[in-house]
Amino acid sequence: MMKYKVLVTGKNSPIIDDLFAQMNNDFEIMTTSIRHDDIVRHLNYFEPDVFVCCIFNETRDTINQIANAKYRLTEKYVPVILIGAKEECDEFEKIAVHVADMTLYRPIAGAMIGEKIRKFLEEHPKKVEEQPKEEEGALGAELLAQGAAMDGLLRELESGGKAAQTPQAAQAGGGVGTKSALRKHVLVVDDNSMMLKLIKEYLHEKYDVATAASGKIALKFLERKKTDLILLDYEMPVVNGPAVLEQLRASDATKNIPVVFLTGVTETKKIQEALILKPQSYLLKPINQQKLLDTIEKIIG
Repeated sequence: MMKYKVLVTGKNSPIIDDLFAQMNNDFEIMTTSIRHDDIVRHLNYFEPDVFVCCIFNETRDTINQIANAKYRLTEKYVPVILIGAKEECDEFEKIAVHVADMTLYRPIAGAMIGEKIRKFLEEHPKKVEEQPKEEEGALGAELLAQGAAMDGLLRELESGGKAAQTPQAAQAGGGVGTKSALRKHVLVVDDNSMMLKLIKEYLHEKYDVATAASGKIALKFLERKKTDLILLDYEMPVVNGPAVLEQLRASDATKNIPVVFLTGVTETKKIQEALILKPQSYLLKPINQQKLLDTIEKIIG
């Protein structure tokens, strides 16, 4: 029987102790703190098959830390399982939408948790992480799949279709030019779907939000739509953030749109390279919701 690796976090110590007592023979278990950096380090070091959050009286900030780690977990194809009282799980999922892949409600015994985790992993086997790498003139299998979806979107755009209703560029709240036009509009560009969902959840109460899964889609979107500000991922395949910004600045129609880079890049040299392009701001991932809102408000109100 395969011995799955389980990375565990959260404040619910009794449940975590129960997991070690009941599941240690069948699973390899490691704990991590709730801090985003710790989660990412353990993710890279331990290479878990599943990430389990045992929640108890978690603060909004803690929930946001887990939500911010979700895009790293998604990149590694590591599902998230949430364990806690129903009311706490419901509150967690209101704040961190689409983070949990499975939810287990207390009270539940450690042995039962083990059975449910094993069944979940057997039904949803971990994808192979060693995906084909992007090389000159060729894309990996995952990017080719995204490209096919993107081509469909571009065909809709060219034929006058409603691109805002596609998964790659979905607008919330009616967008620009509708009855909600008094609200400012933000375009979020990132190749990670979980990051798009997270930022959209952060912003939707104050702004109309459109999302684009690549620089190419964003540029095509802007040929027909307007936006007040662009949140732009720095590192993306095919057309990266700097290349998108250069094209924006080269066009009279888009040269004055404020741009904020969002990135996990922390190297000083790369940060300096980004700032040479003169974006309006630069925010590091994991994204802090309040800092993001403050930055946008400062730029566009």
